[in-house]
Amino acid sequence: MWFKNLRIYQFTQGYQLDKATLNEHMNTRLFSPCSSQEPSRLGWVSPVSPKQAPKQAISNEDIELVFTHDDYLLICAKKQEKVLPASVINEALEEKAAEISEAEGRPVRRKERQDLKDDIIMALLPKAFTRSSFQYAYIDRKQGHIVINAASANKAEELLTLLRESLGSLPVIPIASKQLPFQMMTQWVMEASKSGSTPQHFELGSECELSNPKETGSVIRAKHQDLASAEINNHLQAGMIISKLALNWMDGIEFVLDDQLAIKHLRFNDNIQEKADSYEAQTSEELFAIEFSVMTLELSSLIKQLINALGGINTEAQSVEEIVARVEKADSHQNDKSVDEVSFE
Repeated sequence: MWFKNLRIYQFTQGYQLDKATLNEHMNTRLFSPCSSQEPSRLGWVSPVSPKQAPKQAISNEDIELVFTHDDYLLICAKKQEKVLPASVINEALEEKAAEISEAEGRPVRRKERQDLKDDIIMALLPKAFTRSSFQYAYIDRKQGHIVINAASANKAEELLTLLRESLGSLPVIPIASKQLPFQMMTQWVMEASKSGSTPQHFELGSECELSNPKETGSVIRAKHQDLASAEINNHLQAGMIISKLALNWMDGIEFVLDDQLAIKHLRFNDNIQEKADSYEAQTSEELFAIEFSVMTLELSSLIKQLINALGGINTEAQSVEEIVARVEKADSHQNDKSVDEVSFE
């Protein structure tokens, strides 16, 4: 139970979730395997035993889909996908297109090829193998965060969409800092080059990515390098910026921060692992609980101090739900005003 990547989302309203309410709503979106014609399916499973198939018939009793420790609620989504190699589809498509061309003496046009491809996929889906993946996230009720173990924004959004469908609404946005991450990362590296100083609680790692804001695609990746060296500083003086930066937090966690405030390649050092090992777990469930407890406490402190180093949270951003509500309110107000202004002669 150790997250490897972090996508952090901030509740934009005083949104409170308790285990019972969350569990009740998530039970409406339980995972079940793909049907013969479905390419994929996503649903909730137990975070403690995600590979165990949920029971299909239980007497009015919800399946436990939420694991709790203090102010943290852990959830897990399972995604099952049909595996259809592109080479298999393309080979079948070419064979079918060749048959039509030979029989009718004409080329197969683009629209017809796409229709053929769709038919081939539908025919192959029932025979395809399946693969499953698990997406973990936890809700930090004290800080008002949802932290998702996802390397990409698309993967994180899949889980958020499922959670939004389960709850009815979910007023969250990607967490944003008052200072832009690329500006602060660039500043940190430049200050380290000049004076050796680094942000409080953090040290520079040995990896970064520099990009030129004026030239799309102009990127320099540095690995196993002294980031405070004159070579790196020369690139910054020439106008490049830091878009990804390896950081070490309090000798406990190593990670790479990018310009979207995503945390990747998360690695917990031995001293944190030893904290979990210092407790004697009698069962796998107890070990799971211990590791989750240690991880969330450490990550909570890391996230808080990282946001502080970036100037604090930008609280002015609004979620999709808030924007829609504001637009609807404005439209309603405008309609009322229009009615008031109508005069009859």
